[in-house]
Amino acid sequence: MAESEIDHKATEAFFKEALQKLHESQLPYMLGGAFAMFHYTGIFRETKDLDIFCKSTEYVQILKFFAEQGYRVENTDVRWLAKVFKDDFYIDIIFDSVNHICTVDDSWYARASDGHFLDIPVRFIPAEELIWCKLYVQNRERNDNADINHTLLKHGKQLDWDHLLFRIDAHWHLLLSQLLSFQFVYPSEYAEIIPQKLFMDLLQRAKEQYDLPPPVEKVCRGPLIDQTQYQVDVREWNYKSYTIKTV
Repeated sequence: MAESEIDHKATEAFFKEALQKLHESQLPYMLGGAFAMFHYTGIFRETKDLDIFCKSTEYVQILKFFAEQGYRVENTDVRWLAKVFKDDFYIDIIFDSVNHICTVDDSWYARASDGHFLDIPVRFIPAEELIWCKLYVQNRERNDNADINHTLLKHGKQLDWDHLLFRIDAHWHLLLSQLLSFQFVYPSEYAEIIPQKLFMDLLQRAKEQYDLPPPVEKVCRGPLIDQTQYQVDVREWNYKSYTIKTV
């Protein structure tokens, strides 16, 4: 048996074991990451970790549960992330985003998608929240624009566009930028997937930016999408960044 096949079987065994335990525990959670992408697009991506989403009030119980099962647990960042380890595999328990904008709340559960993974019933994070989170991932090391385009291509006709706009409304520029990217990448599918009214409304918002006086303060919103490459703006060029909430 090839080494890659052995690794795949070991990874699959870990995923199935962890999800079966979670299912039996009846603790609330949703599956995200590569497997939510597979659920919405059919794209399979090899990975050694599970992305589990829950509310900030729930992750402690999940950590305690796995610790009692003999797993090593880590309270990685109390603002958004914890981890569960077994050998070379691990689970990311996510309850917020790095920029502390995409906070998991009850509405995620209300809108989650039911399905199965490795024959285990699971709930996947909503497609709109998947896109919402990924719109803020535009780092040099990782950029999720292609993931969003694939999600729009395969699931865009079922998407709740009003809800997605509600989620991203404060930073609507990111959605407009993504729609332009989608129009470039998929010119033959764009018109039948992206609502024209939404696109025109966002273009109007962009146009109206020129009707406003320049901001009094020099602000760089770059750190919301890349926490490293825009540090020079804040540290050396005297731009003000958003204040990131902490606990």
